[in-house]
Amino acid sequence: MNVTFPLLSCGHEIDSSPEAFGEIRSSADCLERPDELRQRLAVDGYLYVPGFFSRDLILAARASVTARLAAEGSLDPAFPVMDAIGHPDKTSGYRGDLAVGNPEVARVVYGPELVAFYTALFGEPVRHFDYTWFRAMSRGQGSTPHCDLVYMGRGTHQLLTCWIPYGDVPLEVGGVMLLEDSHKKSERLRHYLEIDVDSYCENRPREVERVKNQGGWSHPGFLTKNPVSLREKLGGRWLTAPEWRIGDFITFGMSLVHGSLDNQTARVRLSSDTRYQRASEPIDERWIGANPIANTRAGKRGRVC
Repeated sequence: MNVTFPLLSCGHEIDSSPEAFGEIRSSADCLERPDELRQRLAVDGYLYVPGFFSRDLILAARASVTARLAAEGSLDPAFPVMDAIGHPDKTSGYRGDLAVGNPEVARVVYGPELVAFYTALFGEPVRHFDYTWFRAMSRGQGSTPHCDLVYMGRGTHQLLTCWIPYGDVPLEVGGVMLLEDSHKKSERLRHYLEIDVDSYCENRPREVERVKNQGGWSHPGFLTKNPVSLREKLGGRWLTAPEWRIGDFITFGMSLVHGSLDNQTARVRLSSDTRYQRASEPIDERWIGANPIANTRAGKRGRVC
């Protein structure tokens, strides 16, 4: 991948040499061959499918989100709303509320296209979490390296994340990046992967106060705030697309280390991440129902440590 400017993640400059940074592999060529998709998922830890959705479908969802952002004053009124240029005096990051009561986003993430894809991939009926994660990342914002299991591991661990951009995302705007082969290093990350951010030790008063009484987390969830040193420690390359485009999506498992590049522009990067699993397997109670309890106090679970 030809990178002509510094790339940042969590404020750290990423090593963009070929030994440390690379391009994800497309699986669009085997979209109709589920057996091969399963093999690639096992080998790579992810499946990247460019051009999967119709452009109009994604643009309708983008329009619904940018309209909300404009109405609350988060966008610069000097530019067209669909451009999603952030207001210079506003900062945005995780915005799960933008997906609540949003039929255009729901049509993308829970529509027949993805249901059919995951049904074929799992080889049996599927279900999804009812909670939709959504991000509107303004300048300087990115995601720390982590694995999803620590946030949603109370049901099956054979769960897949689906990340979708709602606009073209060149490198300078950010986008998800994956640590190559990190899904094969679960033993090295075993203690981290055993974490449940909403659990707490009943015999540790400070944890009880922070998690149960104040509704916080027992662990911040991320592996580190330094993706450069993490890559040097675990090996592999940080992988991403040269440009995420409207219609693309990528899916990966619970133990794949991922984060994102920082947004170095005035554009607000819009993306969602949702979860699919086999309908026959147990599901994490925090993320289902008409009003999922999510990370609220209702989702906290005590144990003796």
